[in-house]
Amino acid sequence: MMQAHREVFQGIIGYSDTVIPNIENAILSGHDMIFLGERGQAKSRLMRVLMQLLDEKIPAIKGCEINDDPYNPICKHCRDMVAANGDKTEIVWLSREERYSEKLATPDIAMADLLGDVDPIKVAEGKYLSDELTIHYGLIPRTNRGIFCINELPDLAERLQVGLFNLLEERDVQIRGYRIRLPVDILLVASANPEDYTNRGRIISPLKDRFGSQVRTHYPLNIHDEITIIKQEHHDYAGTGIDTFVPPYMEEIIAEITHLSRKNPDINQRSGVSVRVSIMNYETIVSNAVRRAVLSGEKLAVPRISDLPYISASMGSKIELEGFEENKEVKIIEDLARQAVLNVFNRHFSAPQMDPAAAQFKNGFGIEVSDMMPAKKYTANLQNNSPLAAAVKKIAKSEQPEILASAVEFILEGLYVNNKLNKTRSAGKNIYRS
Repeated sequence: MMQAHREVFQGIIGYSDTVIPNIENAILSGHDMIFLGERGQAKSRLMRVLMQLLDEKIPAIKGCEINDDPYNPICKHCRDMVAANGDKTEIVWLSREERYSEKLATPDIAMADLLGDVDPIKVAEGKYLSDELTIHYGLIPRTNRGIFCINELPDLAERLQVGLFNLLEERDVQIRGYRIRLPVDILLVASANPEDYTNRGRIISPLKDRFGSQVRTHYPLNIHDEITIIKQEHHDYAGTGIDTFVPPYMEEIIAEITHLSRKNPDINQRSGVSVRVSIMNYETIVSNAVRRAVLSGEKLAVPRISDLPYISASMGSKIELEGFEENKEVKIIEDLARQAVLNVFNRHFSAPQMDPAAAQFKNGFGIEVSDMMPAKKYTANLQNNSPLAAAVKKIAKSEQPEILASAVEFILEGLYVNNKLNKTRSAGKNIYRS
């Protein structure tokens, strides 16, 4: 894939110069890997993308629980079968998906789940306990000749972590009291949060030492990558008959809110601010725009600034504050949204450009807006303020009322956060005045 200049890790945004080269080096080195990063940094997705690097299909002995190679069987059942049948031994072809296993580390996992144990049914059938044929194989042997992934490795009990020593170093597994060592062919990949991995001592040192490569993930480094991920991952509610359009400045504001959150001292940065915050905030403002369109009888849903207060529902559960104070969370989200609008607005307009529009609000002129106000009511205000209309035309690039309404709110809020207008709230509406 590298020689053909094909994208190796499809759907992974923002890692091409940082994370992906380290993964490629680890693969070329034959290293087991641990992805280390805060929540929402695509660690699980990176694991699953690795599956695409396996051969499309490989042969295995039919009926084998551990995907034995027909030319090099490792379990007693298959060794006996090949010895008896030779080239007539039946085979099956395994797909990539059948050679990939994933397990979330939880406190209730037992050694039998990962490696194996005695199968009481086989013992009841008359086999001896010492007989290798009484083994019930765990997930790791069953993923022989494939990739086994463990999510949240620090949550794995210490005694289970010890059970992985042989797999990572000697490349075999030992099961219960059986005098065998299965030389399995497995790539082991794990994920962990730095807070658990480095500070709490929840991964035992010998296990850390046995991983070949530690790959550090990160959040999107810029707004463009964050927006690309949002567009790739968000879900639209189907069946409303309403088209949606999200103006670029609204996409920027949503991404900017998340980036500001990752620097905010009131938010616990050790836990991180997931990319899911951006995705679900985006979905929330789009959903409120769809709700408005349905209630107003409009056919196009376009998010506005007045939709932003609703992100407190989608964002509140995903950020952890440094201290507890009633209603502090809502205030922090409001402040983040206000700062995001300021930053995005100032990237699109300079202060002198907006002075003529602000001057039109003198002599008592004001504009009312709300998240449920029909779009056509906004267009009438543009006829009374030609500088505002010029600014709207610069960013709207459309004559559709819904798009114009969104642009009007963006400019009015931009003037407000730049201290060129006042904003008061009355009867569920925001009123902008000089």
